[in-house]
Order: sequence, then structure tokens, then C-alpha cells
Amino acid sequence: MDTPLPENAGELMADLDLDTLLHSMARKDTFLYNVSKSVLLSSVQDRASILYRQAVLADCLAQPHIPRNLYSLTLETLETKRKNWFGVYTTTPSTIFHSSVRMLGMYVPYLERLRAMADEYGRDCTSPGFRKFFSMIQDELRDSRLAQIRKVLQNLSNHRDITFSARLGRGNEVVDQVLRKPPRSNRTPWSRFFAPSAPSYTFSLDPHNDGALKSLNAFRERGLYSSAETLARTADHIDAFFTQLRLELAFYIAALNGADDLRALDEPLCFPDPLDPSSPESPTLNGSALYNPCLSLRSKKRSVGNDISGQGKSLIIITGVNEGGKSTLLRTLALAQLMTQAGLFAPGRSFSTDIRSGLFTHFRRKEDRTMQSGKLDEELVRLDRLADQMDPRSLIFFNESFAATNEREGSELARQIVGALLEAGIKVVFVTHLYSFAVSCGADFGGQVLYLRAERQKEGQRTYTMVEGPPLSKSHGEDLYRRVFGE
Repeated sequence: MDTPLPENAGELMADLDLDTLLHSMARKDTFLYNVSKSVLLSSVQDRASILYRQAVLADCLAQPHIPRNLYSLTLETLETKRKNWFGVYTTTPSTIFHSSVRMLGMYVPYLERLRAMADEYGRDCTSPGFRKFFSMIQDELRDSRLAQIRKVLQNLSNHRDITFSARLGRGNEVVDQVLRKPPRSNRTPWSRFFAPSAPSYTFSLDPHNDGALKSLNAFRERGLYSSAETLARTADHIDAFFTQLRLELAFYIAALNGADDLRALDEPLCFPDPLDPSSPESPTLNGSALYNPCLSLRSKKRSVGNDISGQGKSLIIITGVNEGGKSTLLRTLALAQLMTQAGLFAPGRSFSTDIRSGLFTHFRRKEDRTMQSGKLDEELVRLDRLADQMDPRSLIFFNESFAATNEREGSELARQIVGALLEAGIKVVFVTHLYSFAVSCGADFGGQVLYLRAERQKEGQRTYTMVEGPPLSKSHGEDLYRRVFGE
């Protein structure tokens, strides 16, 4: 959670409508929202880590009661601490000692419940993540260890029987103070009263002798120092454990929430195949029935899915009629990439992509009302800033960029910029109405290009489906005319 978000996080949030997906995952829980946002925008670049998360999530989706019960336990534990723990306002060893004992005593029942969950759920999970976690709990919280913890805390809870051993050092200074277990005896009080006492040397302090009492108290504090430090460290360790467990489970609880909402709309979900950058199949961007989850969640109904086959393609050009679903597909592909590299499911029946070091968007913006710059100037300044953040393994999505100038200039700008990006190893997905630019890409970049076109039926109806095909010179302005003026 302390990892800073990428510099372009704000643009990704706005361009991809991520708030819609995050609110579905969070269910009005601010903590879940922040965790989901942090994980989603901090893309994992290691295939093994992505697959590890996917396996844990598969267990969660198959048996949602397991993560939800574990998460409830962590919330209950931390809430109990919040209600019953007021902190330590003095830093003497004795106050730290006794407050830590109380805190540990408060945690023990929750540790026992966690151990019971590990016994119950450990057999049902198949992911390495859950198996390792439950195995650790069973090993660390064995019955003998829990019994030992309870016994030690019981001994330490007796505020009156504090027993030390010590010896006299140089100059008769007290050294080597060690806290000892209080003496225990199985004899009855009657037998102890009449039993012969062991030889010992004792003395009592005058209650009015303040100096002697201060010296005795200092002796007590020095004797408790080491134990107090150990107890406080132990209590902090257990507290940090439950805090971290809550954090890690929150990601999977949020994923379950999002999956539940999409399943309720009968939308398909799949576990994507993330390809290592060094894979011979890279670059690739393949999928079937891919849809925009944010659009589905906002409209409360199923979205039209699209198939894409981008094996070996570094540049995807999407053209076609207005309101045909081009920008929706662009967001769909970007969201699928983000969700894949977060270790989540992907929105579709299947999806595979090569892992990228960063995801960037360059969408058309509204006119600058302050008139400090023109639209084209603003686009170029923004792209210059993004170029400083990208590296050769990045992926960038353009949505009708460079359309603020005329066709010839816009096409030439787009052609040179895309050429430089491809030469650097950056993968590009570009939605455009610039016909000259779209056509020139086929000639300039050859087999690297995949052309997709928004389908238009004979009477002008939109199916919101993309088909493979070169760009068309005709813009079908008559469709807009009919809509406004009729036949």
C-alpha cells in the first residue's frame, strides 16, 4: 500500500472509467476501494506471481466462504483491539510488561480460531498460496504451543508474585537480574501452613522509607525490562500479522465482489494467460467474447463481446463508423491488460497477452477553456510527458489522437509517432478516423499491423462488433443525416 502509484494513474482512472469497476469491488468500503486501486494500478511484471495470485483467486471463487470467514476474523480481531486497547501512556517497563500481557491475552482466542480454520479449510484448498498459509498456521500454532502460551500468560498475569534472581557484581552492584516463574505448589493451604519453611533470608521495608521503596521499585523495573521488551515485540508482531492478513485478504474479497456483480449480469469471466516478454509468442493480444466490464456494470446489462487475434502484432488499428464500439473495444483491451497484470480474472471467455512494463492512455480531451493552448498543442505536450515515463516494454492506447488538425497533418504526425514507438519496442493500439494514417500503417509496418473495423449493417445499424478488415475511405455521414433529419 505504500508503493507510489504510477505517474499516469489519474489518466488511467479517467480514460478507462476505473471508478466504476473499483466501486463494484469495494461495495462502499473505503479500505477495499484503496486496496483494489493500489493493486490494479501497480501492475505485476512477473508471470509466476500473476499465476500465483490467479490460483489463490480460483480457490476463493470456488469456495468464497473461506476468504470471507478469514477476513471477518481479522476485522473482528482488529476491532476488539480498537475497543479494548487504549495504548500505554507511560513507558516504564512494568506498564509495558502488564499492558503487553493483556494485549496478548486478548489475541489468544483469535489465534485459536485461526488455527481451527486452518484445520478445517486446509484440506479444501489447492493453490500454493492457501496451502502454504494454512500449513504455516498449523505449524506455528500447534496445540502444545497454544497451551504453552496460555500457561505463560497465566503466570505473567499475577501482578503480585514477581520473582527475580540476581547476584552481586563488582562494588556490590546488582547484576544478572532474571525474571523467574512464580513458585507453584500442589500442597493444600493447611499443609503449607504447618510445613517446615525452607531456610531463607528475608527482610521487610519500612513503608515510610521512601528511598528504600524507590530503590526497590528501580530494582523491579530493571528486572522487568528485558521481558517487557520481548512481550511488547511479540504483541506488535501478532498485531502486524492480523493487519497484513486483512490487507492481503481485502484484495481477494474485492475480487469476489466484482466477480459476483459481473456473474449476476451473466457476463463470462476467465483466467487469462500472461506470456513472458521473452516468449516466442510475444507480442500477442488474443481473446474471445471480450467486453468492457465497466460498461456492463454501469448499464446493468450484458455488453457485446468481441474476438481478437493479435498474435505477433505490435500495432492494432481500429477504424470504422462513429458510435460503432471502437472506443469501447479500446477500453476493453486496456482493462483486460490491467486486470491480467493484477492477478485478477479477465472479462471474456478467454484472453492471453504478453506482460508489459507499463500501460498508458492518450485519449482526446475537451477544448482548453482557458485558451492557454490549442488542442493539438495540448496533445503533443501530454504525449511528450508520457514518453518520459515509457520504456521499450510499454503498451499505449490512443483514442482518436491528433484529430485536432487537418487530415494530412494529423496523419503524418500519427505515422511518425507510431513508427518511433514501434521501433522502440512499444506496443500500440490506435482508434482513428485518419484514413491516410491508417492506410499508410499497412505499407510502413507490414505484418506488425492488425486492422479491426467497426461493423456497419447495410441500413446503417451498428452491431458494436469488430471485424478484421482494412479501413474504408467512406465515413458514412448519411447515417448521421438520417438520424437528425430523417430520410
